[in-house]
Amino acid sequence: MQVDSFFAWGFGGLLTGLREGVEAALIVGIIASYLVKIGRADRLSSVWLGVVGAIAASAAIGILAFALLGSLQGTAEKIFAGSASILAVVILTYMLFWMRKQAVTLGADLRSGVDRAVASTSVLGLSLLAFTAVIREGIETALFLLGQTTAAADQGLSVVVGAFIGLLIAAGIGVLIFRAGLRLNLSAFFNVTGAALVVIASGLLSYGVHEFIELGLLPALINPVYDISAILPHKEGIGQFLRAIVGYSSTPELTTLLAQGAYLIFGLFFYVRPVRRAAADRAATGA
Repeated sequence: MQVDSFFAWGFGGLLTGLREGVEAALIVGIIASYLVKIGRADRLSSVWLGVVGAIAASAAIGILAFALLGSLQGTAEKIFAGSASILAVVILTYMLFWMRKQAVTLGADLRSGVDRAVASTSVLGLSLLAFTAVIREGIETALFLLGQTTAAADQGLSVVVGAFIGLLIAAGIGVLIFRAGLRLNLSAFFNVTGAALVVIASGLLSYGVHEFIELGLLPALINPVYDISAILPHKEGIGQFLRAIVGYSSTPELTTLLAQGAYLIFGLFFYVRPVRRAAADRAATGA
């Protein structure tokens, strides 16, 4: 295992774990802080119960998916790997844009949910609220990491290690924000990490498309479009690093290039575009 490639794949996993972990920490922090603010800190144990349940369920889903992948061979493995990569891209893209849109009203929605749960006689109301909020991030993380590890092949361990480190850092950031009063520009953080994940997702998409081309399920159109292996091979050095981060190939098919290029252009264009001011104004006024 080459060290530079290990860190390249690990960086992708770290970014995934950090982004999703901070999102989950932010959601839990909003719920916990609001409970303390309204004098119902006695209900915090219900929140932690939901969080632990969501983490356990996410881990179970991830383990089952990895076990299924490991049990497959040949064509079935390629179909699963390609499908997992594309599914991960679809879910990640949806969740990135969903969170970007919901961020304007996320705090108010969570506080409203806490009010309803506290008013209810059910002791599981807050647990369910926390579980639902965190499991969404957990499933997204598990599926995206599955796509990354299948693309990384024999270096999938670096993705998992990176993701674990990212989650630990996210947990630390969450504690510092809500215990020590750390000020973090969350808008800038999510914008930067979200755009970076769009770039990484474009690489996963190219991997999934490539797998389907090899299976004959998609046409290559031109294969390869060019061959610059003598200048920048994707199996070593800088090319290997770029392959881990952005799905670079020194011998790409035209279909792969078109799919990745279209996703990258449109994904970044719509993601970095400012949220409509009208939506923010309506949220602020409660209209």
